[in-house]
Amino acid sequence: MPAVDIPHYQTGDFLVDYEEKVFEDVQAEPGAKALLTFHTVAFEGSIGLVNLLQAKRILRKGFETKILLYGPGVLLGVQRGFPTLGAEAFPGHLAYNAQLKAFMAEGGEVYACRFALQALYGQTEKALIEGIRPINPLDVMDLQLLMRRENAFVVHTWTT
Repeated sequence: MPAVDIPHYQTGDFLVDYEEKVFEDVQAEPGAKALLTFHTVAFEGSIGLVNLLQAKRILRKGFETKILLYGPGVLLGVQRGFPTLGAEAFPGHLAYNAQLKAFMAEGGEVYACRFALQALYGQTEKALIEGIRPINPLDVMDLQLLMRRENAFVVHTWTT
């Protein structure tokens, strides 16, 4: 049997070259827009959280950036906490809330479908994080069409 004779990794060791950048650091041209749609379930995987981080990165590159929460994605924008709203039950419990609040604090816009809130999840608009704008279900498609018309960069976040 072969012996593995290398030292254990230590805290602070580098495992990859995280500083090498292969591509140009693209910045938004004046008036450039971006839309990230979320039709994903909170806590069912990393895609929702990863694309919230991507939304902040796109915003910081200078794009006028919007987030659309619809279907199960509206649950990303619902206030959370335990035993009270805003109380973090475990580290990372409020990560979605924190990322959405930070995104809006930096100038991003967030929209949530009223149909999904009420009909699918029995929530009211008051359950949303402050600053998220509830919209008519007919606006879900129109927002996407408007962004297409304006040549926006669009990222669709889906999980099944």
